[in-house]
Amino acid sequence: MPKTSNTIAVAAATPELLEKAAELAARLEIPLSETGSDNYALLLEVTGEGLQLRRTGPGAPGPIRIDFTSGRAEYRRRHSGGRKETLIRAMGIKGKPRPTVLDGTAGLGRDAFVLACRGCKVEMLERNPVIAALLEDGLRRAGADQEIGPLVRERMSLRRGDILLEATRMEEERRPEVVYLDPMYPHRNKSALVKKEMRILRTLVGDDEDSDRLLPAALRAAIKRVVVKRPAAAPPLPGPKPDLDFKTKSHRFDVYIIDGGSLKDRRNRGVTIIKQNLIVALNRPTIST
Repeated sequence: MPKTSNTIAVAAATPELLEKAAELAARLEIPLSETGSDNYALLLEVTGEGLQLRRTGPGAPGPIRIDFTSGRAEYRRRHSGGRKETLIRAMGIKGKPRPTVLDGTAGLGRDAFVLACRGCKVEMLERNPVIAALLEDGLRRAGADQEIGPLVRERMSLRRGDILLEATRMEEERRPEVVYLDPMYPHRNKSALVKKEMRILRTLVGDDEDSDRLLPAALRAAIKRVVVKRPAAAPPLPGPKPDLDFKTKSHRFDVYIIDGGSLKDRRNRGVTIIKQNLIVALNRPTIST
């Protein structure tokens, strides 16, 4: 679940940006701090180049800043996203028209950007307010870019929200053809193997403790398929077995094909999966200490 209190504060990189930082802190309902402060584990910094999130203290990694116009995002836009890419195959993108996509766990928006570059209209949901603010800032700057601005404005949208709630009240006409999920990966024991972004994001949001509810929600919302990104060695999310899977060296895309039915039928199916997961949990043997 989202958490921010006692973990993070907003800071201004320069005195000229202090007013803007104060407005952001008030909107997110988190404290305002000084840039050099170590009183918080994380700082959301307002800089002249945009928002960035960084850990504090000795040995902290560099900051996270969402930038769709350069770096990894620019490389993926120019050199990936072809029909042979694993993500594209898992999403079932073949020819035209491209499917509409709901990215239910938007995060840093990288996969959503690749899908948009391949012609998909992607709506992103992000429930953590700090990550949503980072993503909103990245989209704003990308939308103003001369080269990719039209693509971003036409094909990418963001709403702060929780797919666990959105799936229960989604109107029929707003349902996406594909729901994409990329829940926080299970914790690794060897922290040196975890990427900088994962270490910082885990400090902010922790693990997705309710990830067992994500698949039922996605199955209620999607029209054609649900795609779940998982670490290569991780088990699938609780629920029905995937119909297909597409593997890379580091991760796997589990694909659940939707067999039709009304929205009411799909909601009932999601409720059934939740009940099945609950029964399994209740029947697990307890270990006494």
